Amino acid sequence: MNKPLQINPIKLSQPMGALLCFLGIKNCMPLMHGAQGCASFSKVFFTRHFSDPIAIQTTAVNDITAVIDGGDYSISEAIKNITKKVQPDLVGLFTTGITETKGDDIKGATFLLKDQQLMTYVHTPDFEGGLESGFAKSIEAIIEQLVEPKDNINTNKALLIPNVNLTPIEVEKIKEQISMFGFETFALPDLSESLDGHLGLKQGALSSGGISVDEIKALGDSALVISIGDSVKKAGEKFLEKNEKTTHMHFDTVSGLLKADDFYRQIMEFKKLSKPSPSVVRWRKRLQDALLDTHFAIGGTKVVIALEADEALSVATTIIEAGADVKTIVIPTKTDILDELDCEIIIGDFEDVENALDDADLLISNFHGERIAHKHKKALILRGFPNYEIVGNQMINDTLYEGSCYLLFEIANTMNNHNHGAH
Repeated sequence: MNKPLQINPIKLSQPMGALLCFLGIKNCMPLMHGAQGCASFSKVFFTRHFSDPIAIQTTAVNDITAVIDGGDYSISEAIKNITKKVQPDLVGLFTTGITETKGDDIKGATFLLKDQQLMTYVHTPDFEGGLESGFAKSIEAIIEQLVEPKDNINTNKALLIPNVNLTPIEVEKIKEQISMFGFETFALPDLSESLDGHLGLKQGALSSGGISVDEIKALGDSALVISIGDSVKKAGEKFLEKNEKTTHMHFDTVSGLLKADDFYRQIMEFKKLSKPSPSVVRWRKRLQDALLDTHFAIGGTKVVIALEADEALSVATTIIEAGADVKTIVIPTKTDILDELDCEIIIGDFEDVENALDDADLLISNFHGERIAHKHKKALILRGFPNYEIVGNQMINDTLYEGSCYLLFEIANTMNNHNHGAH
């Protein structure tokens, strides 16, 4: 970034990433150690995005109580109030800017309450990092504090560590593909069973699904750990501290033809297989055909992408294969994962996005990019957080062969409509 402030930020905070992570654990209560407004904002934000109730509690700290009573008291009172009404299998405690600035000892507070409630703690100050790092740090904390070390492996057990940008249906699809190779597959966290949009019996006070605490504790004998997204690579590496016999495979993205090829190839090599299942081969042929069919609409299209870095890489990888000209990518936090792409990379905000739109045809961004796209009469594809315009965000699939087909078709149809004046 080459300016002293952000005009219209893309960036979302670390605590919001931590919240999403803990929502992927069954019967978990995310507990935000901070002001009441922080939790309320996050709850409304994700409720609107997923069109589902979001479980979250807060220690309700303010600038006065933060100084007078300290963090221990606020956390213990919150746990007391939570356990009066429900009994969580896990409380995920994460911090905000005010409590990190004061320097509250959340590890000590968690230790003092260990006989009352199983808890996991993670430091997620909102004055650094962003959505991706908050999500990733929480996964690392869960692995470090809950997964039991093992010295043996179950050759048919696999763990998927997804990045925050993978939608619930994408997590489910990737799990299914790994399972086709004979694995019992778990995801940490598993939003495919909690925020997938299923109709529950009632509105629960706790997370409605996901990987259970017992399953997390028993993950140590996983033969294979697959991390997807640069932001969670460290989490995959940290898992090896629990069992050095585990194999860690990392993929920056599994979107697009070549990256999906690499995903299947590495798993086949691990399982010593010569070819994948017929359905995988069939979907690969469909993607090849989709690349041909959509090339006429997408080829040469000048694109500006404004997303989190891992998702920006996935989207760019897919559309470049169809001939798109990715002109500029604007991301909210610093990373070098996009350096391999031949385009301008800006760590910036929506002011930078608007400046880059002058000679572009298409903007791929979250809901807050809609006004800019309409103002400049550019085509628009909505992705990322938040997306208040579309119902069914949890079902958007852009990954592997199947999802890449859907993304290419959506962009091609959008460009055809836009070029014929539908905007």
